[in-house]
Amino acid sequence: MTDRTQPQPPSHPEGVGDDTWLDVIHKMDEVYSQLLRDEVALEQKNAQLEASQQFIYGLLSSMSDVLVAADAQGLIEQTNQALCELAGRSEDALLGAPMQSLLHPSQDGAALQNMMHRALMLRQGHSVELMLSDAAGQPVPVDFTATPRYDSRRRCIGYVFVGRPTAEIQRAYRQLHEAHEALKRTQQQLLHAEKMSSLGRLVAGVAHELNNPISFVLGNVHALNRYTQRLRQYLEAVHAALGDQELPELRKLARQLRIEHILNDLPSLMDGTIEGAQRTASIVDGLKGFSALDGEERETVAMDAVVERAIHWVKKGMKLDFDVQFQRCPGCTVLGNAGQLLQVLMNLIQNAYDAASSQGGVLPVLRITARQEPGWVAITLHDNGPGIAPEVLSHVFEPFFTTKPVGKGTGLGLSISYGIVERHGGQLLARNHPQGGAEFALRLPAPGG
Repeated sequence: MTDRTQPQPPSHPEGVGDDTWLDVIHKMDEVYSQLLRDEVALEQKNAQLEASQQFIYGLLSSMSDVLVAADAQGLIEQTNQALCELAGRSEDALLGAPMQSLLHPSQDGAALQNMMHRALMLRQGHSVELMLSDAAGQPVPVDFTATPRYDSRRRCIGYVFVGRPTAEIQRAYRQLHEAHEALKRTQQQLLHAEKMSSLGRLVAGVAHELNNPISFVLGNVHALNRYTQRLRQYLEAVHAALGDQELPELRKLARQLRIEHILNDLPSLMDGTIEGAQRTASIVDGLKGFSALDGEERETVAMDAVVERAIHWVKKGMKLDFDVQFQRCPGCTVLGNAGQLLQVLMNLIQNAYDAASSQGGVLPVLRITARQEPGWVAITLHDNGPGIAPEVLSHVFEPFFTTKPVGKGTGLGLSISYGIVERHGGQLLARNHPQGGAEFALRLPAPGG
């Protein structure tokens, strides 16, 4: 029979027992478990790092300000989307490029170098406005702040540039300035409107108070005129009845009292009184019209009457030596407020006199022409003054702008007149006449035009 020997278990290395092998296996399990834990922690750290990178990238992308990180030599290491859009270049094209390449050719590169040097010397941010090139090669002003970056040994390893295009700031400032100026104009117009409203109420009260006594005067004078005619008829009948039998004492008394002269003078006295009362009534009507300056009611207005009243108020009311020639336009009517249009024409006529009388030794002359145009009523006022200087012409309707001496003008008359005409849907233009002097052209829409 063949002797079959059973396999023997491998023998342990000499000096190594089972306990030692168990310890090795246990240690291997611990190392493997630690490796698993470290791998999980590393994955968590990688996830956190990726989230942080995404957060930083999101911040850089959403920034409207330009951001550039450069090394100590000024080479771009990091940038954001705002700079890429401004420069019209991709991020890959910008990385490694010198900061100098961002500047517009008109910008001196020494300003950038000086900015970096001062930031390093001050060890803090330093601001300078630099001119960059946009995607079209046009200059764009950017207000940059450069801040040095340091390593753990406090050595400068680069710079961080943060900038904002100043065009946006300037545009916002300009809009703010325009809004502020509009607010000031509105405030002044409200102040002027309140003054005119108070003056209108005062004038309306005065006109009302004057209207009653003038009515009494007119009524009494007309009655007295009738009584005078009756007394004259009676005295004539008495004289005719007495004839030569009239007593000498009565004749003597009549001569002393100048009865005949009184009877002859009474008609002219009555006529003069009636004319004066009627002229006063006309002035009161004008005051009533002036008291309605601030009203917004619209009605059909005959421009001839408005122009004639404005001439009367300026020329007669202020006793000016002023030759005003008015070419009328019968039937020229507009839809508007008579009081406001009266204010506009009074201002234009007064300004024409002030300009024409400034020359000295020359009689001020103003030629006013009214005419009908399709859908419009056009009125031109041409004076014989020195005209309007070219540098002033574009500013005549601005609030508070005046060429008159201090104390002679507020600079609001033409501005308010322009606003009134604009609210009426019309136009008010200023220009120099080819034959000399200034000319203001007023166009107002005709009813149904």
